[in-house]
Amino acid sequence: MYGVTITEIINKLHLDNMTPEIDTDKIVVSHPDVNRPALQLTGFFEHFDNERVQIIGFVEQAYLNNLTSERKREIYDKLLACQIPCLIYSRNMGPDEDMLDMANHYGVPCLVSNKATSDLMAEVIRWLNVKLAPCISIHGVLVDVFGEGVLIMGESGIGKSEAALELIKRGHRLVTDDVVELRKVSDDTLIGSAPDITRHFIELRGIGIIDVKTLFGVESVKDTQSIDMVIKLEDWNKDKEYDRLGLEDQYTEFLGNRVVCHSIPIRPGRNLAIIVESAAVNHRQKKMGYNAAKELYNRVQANLTRQGI
Repeated sequence: MYGVTITEIINKLHLDNMTPEIDTDKIVVSHPDVNRPALQLTGFFEHFDNERVQIIGFVEQAYLNNLTSERKREIYDKLLACQIPCLIYSRNMGPDEDMLDMANHYGVPCLVSNKATSDLMAEVIRWLNVKLAPCISIHGVLVDVFGEGVLIMGESGIGKSEAALELIKRGHRLVTDDVVELRKVSDDTLIGSAPDITRHFIELRGIGIIDVKTLFGVESVKDTQSIDMVIKLEDWNKDKEYDRLGLEDQYTEFLGNRVVCHSIPIRPGRNLAIIVESAAVNHRQKKMGYNAAKELYNRVQANLTRQGI
């Protein structure tokens, strides 16, 4: 599992660092969940997961305000001695002097957010789930076509980048070329992005590297996109049976998630960009409840019934 530094969390969530003496670049969070240490503030530490980001909300702060200074220092000592990654205070409620002293002693950053506790927790969990999601790199091209994330795959040199370039010229957006980083953010969602080093670049054989963002403008690129369907390009094989109706969807699997997959045979004269556009619109139409193949099947069945066959 990947890790996220406290510095990245501070920058992403716009948090105030109350302990600047602590080097937040060296502290790494590897758990996507958070914890409100209400029970721990009462002294119960059994089954306490110290790898989670700890969030102090209004209720926890109100409880601490009712404790004596000696009791608070005792609780702070037990909590921070567990080597938690950080403490985040919501609603602009900052830590007291005792907490700051203990935090600096144990090297635990104390951070402050102006968001409500529930909003802060949701934002931290959502962002950490994306950053810490299982990740793989695959060979392909990812484009946003009419809002559908289309992953174009196939052997090297078959025409994936050329198809993507034609789609960009037709007003669609490039996410990544050649290398696609896939993250499983949930059991239903895969997010694709580009490695930093190749972001916005396309390689065209015979021409070289082109910068899509510079040539076609910022509206032609996108940083991330969910994977809605896969199109596999392959050389035409006259002996192979290709799907000509589409009554049943075919699937491929990444990180345990199934994604609709279409195999498209390549032959001179076939306009790949239009085929990809049509596949994306048809997939979108299916998600909205209309299946053209089933409609044709129903018409044929109704016609046969009328003829008494």
